[in-house]
Amino acid sequence: MNVVITGLGATTPLGGDVPSTWEAALAGKSGVKTMDNDWSERYGIPVEFAANLAVPTETVLSRPETKRMDPVAQFALVAAREAWADAGSPEVDSDRLGSVISCGVGGVWTMLSAWDTVRDRGANRVLPLSVPMLMPNSATAYVSLEFKARAGAHGVVSACASGAEALAYAYDMIQAGRADIVIAGGSEAAIHPLPLSAFAAMQALSKRNDSPQTASRPYDVTRDGFVLGEGAGVVILESEEHAKARGARIYGTLAGTGLTADGYHIAAPEPEGRGQRRAMEFALKQAGLSVQDIVHVNAHATSTPLGDLIESRGISSVLGSHSDQVAVSATKSMTGHLLGGAGALESVFTVKALQERIAPPTINVTEPDPELSIDLVRDVPRALPAEGDLAAINNSFGFGGHNVALVFTTAT
Repeated sequence: MNVVITGLGATTPLGGDVPSTWEAALAGKSGVKTMDNDWSERYGIPVEFAANLAVPTETVLSRPETKRMDPVAQFALVAAREAWADAGSPEVDSDRLGSVISCGVGGVWTMLSAWDTVRDRGANRVLPLSVPMLMPNSATAYVSLEFKARAGAHGVVSACASGAEALAYAYDMIQAGRADIVIAGGSEAAIHPLPLSAFAAMQALSKRNDSPQTASRPYDVTRDGFVLGEGAGVVILESEEHAKARGARIYGTLAGTGLTADGYHIAAPEPEGRGQRRAMEFALKQAGLSVQDIVHVNAHATSTPLGDLIESRGISSVLGSHSDQVAVSATKSMTGHLLGGAGALESVFTVKALQERIAPPTINVTEPDPELSIDLVRDVPRALPAEGDLAAINNSFGFGGHNVALVFTTAT
């Protein structure tokens, strides 16, 4: 059974929807800015910048919605509404509609605000909805409520691979016959003093306070860590039979998924990248494709000194001699790292790249690492083959050794 993509939605540091986000990505714009707060001075946080949403949710959601949902669920709902409308607001039996919206951190704003309330004002002042707001499944729960998705509401958690794994789980739901349509994606709202402090303590964040827009620089010799971002990406996945029966516009196909674990370290990737390679190989095998079919890769590429090269070696190892014919993009250079939302947003980018036959650029790479073993798209977009069926890989990896590879193809 083919699983197709019929709708796309997003709210990101580059734009409040897919068209504006995609346009900014093709233009090589950065969504990273110095934060408008005093966190660095007040808490001693060494990082003063992040990639906040371009369009605040309070401008598009009602006040009651923003009051009862943590930002992680707000972001998801904004993206899901766009994706659903983009899919034509399909009529579907609620028992055949699913929701899989994942996050890596969850409702950190709600949790820490509730604790501040307990500590400073007492337990009787805590909001009654605090638990539904902070629970990591709140995003998928609110999306399922919005669209009456009763085939299942799931929120798989695999750190920075969560958004991609959500699509893989949704794919399995359709393949297993549990659903005809699944609203799938990832969301994250973790630009908060605690995550920033914790990631900085790990030496995971770039500290280029004097040049925020150039701080995320995957594969550059001067890369010094990732930039924390926020937002959500959502896709509507649908069985091809169901989509064609209702005359839906089809962007392309989620043709294969590959999931593995490193079993190596809680934060560091396995040095040889074996799990990453196996994930890509599994996805290709499930898609029934060879490496020669791949024209594009959206790399995980967070801009960390260790992780970037492990992935690049893995990509070139899997693709072999064909790797010099595959356009590799590292879009976190523009969006920052959306953690649990990253894999979903980058799936949107991958689908758009295939649909429009153009690979978005990687910005800020002024001095490519001499060990780089892939054909990186730098500074400006690159045209993909104008004719024939195309296929691409989207990689997502997360703390805990989670590896997810998704293979997408053009619509046929």
